[in-house]
Amino acid sequence: MAPLRFSANLSWLFPELPGLTARFRAAGSAGFEAAEVAFPYAEPPEALARAAREAGLRLVLINTPPGDPEKGEMGLGAVPGRQAAFREGLEQAVLYAKAVGCPRIHLMAGRVPLGVDRASVRGEMERVFLENLRHAAGVLAQENLVGLLEPINTRITDPRYFLDTPQQVAAILQKVGRPNLQLQMDIFHWQIMDGNLTGNIREFLPIVGHVQVAQVPGRGEPDSPGELNFPYLFQLLEDEGYKGFVGCEYRPQGDTIEGLRWLRSYWDRQGCPQTGQ
Repeated sequence: MAPLRFSANLSWLFPELPGLTARFRAAGSAGFEAAEVAFPYAEPPEALARAAREAGLRLVLINTPPGDPEKGEMGLGAVPGRQAAFREGLEQAVLYAKAVGCPRIHLMAGRVPLGVDRASVRGEMERVFLENLRHAAGVLAQENLVGLLEPINTRITDPRYFLDTPQQVAAILQKVGRPNLQLQMDIFHWQIMDGNLTGNIREFLPIVGHVQVAQVPGRGEPDSPGELNFPYLFQLLEDEGYKGFVGCEYRPQGDTIEGLRWLRSYWDRQGCPQTGQ
C-alpha cells in the first residue's frame, strides 16, 4: 500500500504569511510536494506558476470563481439565472489551470437563494446544475482536466449551500455521466452531515478525485481535540487504495509549522522524506 500524498491548502495554512508566494515557499520548506488554492485569481497566472515552481510544488486543485461575494454568492453552478457568469468563471479557471499545470477544478455549485425554501427550488437548481456540468465536462475534457463537486455541510458551515451530502453528489454525477467529473470528499463536512465515515468512504471512494481533512468540530489539525480518529481514517484510505491527494484544509490552532507534527509523524511512520514526499 502506497503512503498518502498530502497537499497544503494555502487558503487556510500559513495565515501568518501575507501572500501566496510566501505561503508556497513555506509549504515547500515544510516538505509538501503539492498545494491547493481556493481562489487564486488575485494573482496573475504566470506569477502563480512561477511561485509554485520555485517552491518545488505542484498545484493540484483550484476552485471556480465564487461569483459576487458582496451578494452572498459562493459559486454559481446551480444558481438559476447565473449560467453565463458560471461559464465565464469556468473559462477563467481553465486558463489558470492550464497556466499552472493544475489538473483539477472544483466546480462550485453555489447557494440556495436567500429567503427561498430549499425544497421549492431543488428541482430547478439541479436542472441548471446538470446543464452547466455537461457544458463544463466538455470544456474540461478538451484540456484533459477533471471537475470536482464538493458537498459542504449545511448544519454549521454554509446552511444555504446547494450540495450537502455525498449521496446527492453521486446521484448528480450519475445523471451527468461524464468520466471527468468526480466527487470531492471533505471529511470534515461528511462527518458533520452524516457520520458513518467508514461506510461512506468505502461506498464513494471509487468516484472520489480529491480528499480534504480537518478535525471536527473545531476544523483544526487532524491531531487536535475532536471527534475523528485520523490515524484510522488514513489507514482506511490506504487500505482502500486511494491514490489522489489529501488536502490539508484546516484552521491552524497556532503556528502552522508547529501544527504539522501530525504530518511529520505520518511521514516518519511511512519512511517518507520530508523535503517533498
